[in-house]
Amino acid sequence: MTKVYFTSDHHFGHKAIIDYESRPFKNTEQMNESMIASWNETVGQEDQVFHLGDFSVLGKEETSQILSRLNGYKTLILGNHDRDRSRSWWLDAGFQEVSGNGIIYKDFFLLTHEPLYMNRHMPYVNIHGHIHGQKYEGINHFNVCVEHWKYKPVSFEAIMEDLTSQQESSGNPPVWKAD
Repeated sequence: MTKVYFTSDHHFGHKAIIDYESRPFKNTEQMNESMIASWNETVGQEDQVFHLGDFSVLGKEETSQILSRLNGYKTLILGNHDRDRSRSWWLDAGFQEVSGNGIIYKDFFLLTHEPLYMNRHMPYVNIHGHIHGQKYEGINHFNVCVEHWKYKPVSFEAIMEDLTSQQESSGNPPVWKAD
């Protein structure tokens, strides 16, 4: 059965991100190889992955080589570090789908790179990246940056479990649909 995963902010090939985010890697080669292995340990060939931006700073050939090694059907939502390249550049590199805007998933989940303004009265969940190790409180935001998930994509089921647990601990029934 096909599973759906979400992730963001791999920054393949970005040397400075190792220091900026205190990533546990000696260099970009180790970081890249470790993240590829973690992805493939988690995601099957037939699974779907939504990458919520800031995938790679490498050239097209190196980015394409990485994408060809990653399992799954891959959709990219452009992040701030991806936007200097066209949608067709990313498709040529190996993503199956590319969106310059956010995507609405299952009528309730807003998939974006940067977190959107959400308040506790809004009946949506913003699944996002961009803020790396930071995290917004509450059930309206869900950060899928690799720093929060041991450099692996996180499944939709795990997101739903986490959100349901948060909602139940607040004493309110979940307001979203899991179907």
